[in-house]
Amino acid sequence: MVTRLTILGAKGGPAIRPGGPNPTSHLVELGGKIIVVDCGLGVTRGLVDAGVSLKDIDLVVITHLHSDHVLELGPLVHTAWASGLDRSVRMLGPEGIGGYWSGFLDMMGYDIATRITDEGRPNLPHLVQAETYSEGVVLEETGLTITALRNHHPPVTESYALRLSYGERTIVFSGDTAPMDGLARFADGADILVHEAMLADGLDRLIARTGNASRLRAHLLASHSFAEDAGRVATAAGVAHLVLSHLIPADDPEIGVDDWTTAIRPTWSGPLTIARDGLSIDLTLPPPRERPAPHEARNA
Repeated sequence: MVTRLTILGAKGGPAIRPGGPNPTSHLVELGGKIIVVDCGLGVTRGLVDAGVSLKDIDLVVITHLHSDHVLELGPLVHTAWASGLDRSVRMLGPEGIGGYWSGFLDMMGYDIATRITDEGRPNLPHLVQAETYSEGVVLEETGLTITALRNHHPPVTESYALRLSYGERTIVFSGDTAPMDGLARFADGADILVHEAMLADGLDRLIARTGNASRLRAHLLASHSFAEDAGRVATAAGVAHLVLSHLIPADDPEIGVDDWTTAIRPTWSGPLTIARDGLSIDLTLPPPRERPAPHEARNA
């Protein structure tokens, strides 16, 4: 049974630029299920390029409703349906996910009705139902458990970290969050922690090239974490592997992997991956890795 994490979109924020990565989305293959976590632009092509048959998707989970996490959710599910999906898919998201999905179905109503009648496709609204979750256990079935922790991403209040577990394997997503109490406990002992990260060097250039962004700096500082913050969480949680994703900035030609590594090493000394689109981490074959010794602040 394959257990794998694939980065489909490594970038934080909705803008896309020539040669740059896609906004946030991840593929998790765990417990025999194909799970998509967040659906930024490019997620559909990313899944196909990762070798996934779209009609085999089992579950889509959205951490919050910012556009860089949800903009291609409807198009992904519709394209899966147009590619032969004929069974139920679960769509889980915070409060507001139902409105997103019903709005998408209304927008695409003509196409959906035409394809049902003309091509004999199953009724898409009957195949996919949007389910709202909040903090706590989101899903428990056939050995797979997904748990949510409300994170700190103002002004968004319905924003969550996610913990996905099956057997001895656990993958945790920080979601978009400023440093917060409780995240290290939530990620305790995970095989992989996927944590968002900013790099101070590059924020000024990012803000300068982003139109209508007079308040962007204040938002970033209030709502996101620097790389060194991610390192503190990983160390306190004693995770086996830290993946920095939702990178801000992710498409600055003056910033490379070495810059991210230099920024985080004072707070994290363990295995580290800087996300890039298409990168996969396979947890199927190796035994559980020896985890770094937990930090004094493990229970922070």
